[in-house]
Amino acid sequence: MSQTKRLTANQKMEIVREAAEGVSTAVLSERFGVSQRAIQYTLKADAERQKDTAVATAAVTVKLTPDELEALDAVFSAAGIETRTEGLRRLIQAAGGTFVPDTQLAAQMARYRTSLQEVGNGVAQLTKRMAEANRTGQGAAEFSDLRLAQMRGLARFILDSADEIDLLVRRRRDAMQLEATAALREFAHAAE
Repeated sequence: MSQTKRLTANQKMEIVREAAEGVSTAVLSERFGVSQRAIQYTLKADAERQKDTAVATAAVTVKLTPDELEALDAVFSAAGIETRTEGLRRLIQAAGGTFVPDTQLAAQMARYRTSLQEVGNGVAQLTKRMAEANRTGQGAAEFSDLRLAQMRGLARFILDSADEIDLLVRRRRDAMQLEATAALREFAHAAE
C-alpha cells in the first residue's frame, strides 16, 4: 500500500502561485510528487479560502470627470465612507443585491442569534424533562406547574428574541439596499 505524500503549507502556497502563473496541474503534480487530483484539491481549497475570507483579488478602474469625482466624494463623505475603494466596493455590492456594509455587525448578530437559539432549545429540552419527571412522579416537589410555566415562558422569550434579531438584521440590510439603489440611480442620472 503506497503512502500519500502530504503537502506543506509552503508547498501549497507555491502551487497556488505557480498555477496562477499558468503552470499546468500535470507539471505541478510531477514537480511536487503528488497526484493531479491533489493539485486540484489544493487550488480549490485556496479558492474557497479566499472566497470565505473575502480576499480582494481583482481591481476595477473607473475614469471620471473632475465634477463626477467631486460628486462621488461628497456622497461617500456624507455616508461616512472614508475611502473611494470602500465606497465603490459597496456600490458594486449593492448592484448585485448583497449590500451589507456592516458585515462585522451582521456576523456578530448571526452568532448572537445562534447562541440564543441554542439556549432556547436547551431550556425547552429542560422543560420537557421537568414535565416528564412530574408525570412519572419523580420530581413532583421540585417542579411545580408554576416552574414549568416559567421555564416555557423563558424558552419562548429566548426563541422570540432570536427571531427578532434576525428580522432586525434583515430589515437593516433591506433598508441599506434601498439607499444604495437610490444612490446608484443618482449616479446614473448625473452621468446623463
